[in-house]
Amino acid sequence: MATYAIGDVQGCYDELRQLLDLLNFNEQDHLWFAGDLVNRGRQSLDVLRFIKGLGSQATCVLGNHDLHLLALHFGATRDKRNQTLQPILNAPDRTELMEWLRRQPLLVSNEHLGYVMTHAGIPHIWSLEKAKKYAQEVEQVLRSKDATEFFRHMYGNKPDVWSKNVDGWARLRLITNYFTRMRFISTNGRLEFSGNGTPDSAPPGFAPWYQVPRDQPLEQRQLFGHWAALMGNVNNAAVVALDTGCVWGNKLTAMRLDDHVFFQQDCSAYQTHQA
Repeated sequence: MATYAIGDVQGCYDELRQLLDLLNFNEQDHLWFAGDLVNRGRQSLDVLRFIKGLGSQATCVLGNHDLHLLALHFGATRDKRNQTLQPILNAPDRTELMEWLRRQPLLVSNEHLGYVMTHAGIPHIWSLEKAKKYAQEVEQVLRSKDATEFFRHMYGNKPDVWSKNVDGWARLRLITNYFTRMRFISTNGRLEFSGNGTPDSAPPGFAPWYQVPRDQPLEQRQLFGHWAALMGNVNNAAVVALDTGCVWGNKLTAMRLDDHVFFQQDCSAYQTHQA
């Protein structure tokens, strides 16, 4: 019995199945997915059906692309420039899949294994206790009758810095952006959204979020995806980057949490769709 954490799949179903074959994945094992199950890749519908079908063997966190799909489903946006999501919206089991997806968390942690996972990371200004609390605020709305209204207010870059005075939809938007869109951040916790390149491309006054000293220790090692440009080259006692850009023709990565061993499936032959 083993637990594996897997980086952004983004519709790369064939590569996911090949990776699981490499792991000798069986019914005794458990998978953690770092979000962005869908979008850009050709087989997002197959990915959703497969992971949902794993039941209790799979634990997922929501990524920004997963939330965008939910916003489309709830009619909160009409942005359909990326047609790789259309098969899901046309599927006969669309409602069942979307009801499952919107009940996935923004944060999962396991004290025994010593890991916490979010899609983009946990900012240095939050303790683990506070991060769990803020994640639950958004999760409760996602699972409620107010989900459509949440998605109508989800998009946007403001506010971009945490304050206890931020409330309402702005508060939920900011929490969501920290958990699903964060890359560069300032020492006071301000987010910067224009940069998505390598860590040394941070705009003045900003740094990769995982390089900023924490206000207090997080207690658990962080797993995150979202940042394909890192190519998995962030791996230390505090953080592990799992997104290695499979959908861009690179690799799909898994780490066995029990002994920290990495496994990778080559995706070099993958033909991507543009966002």
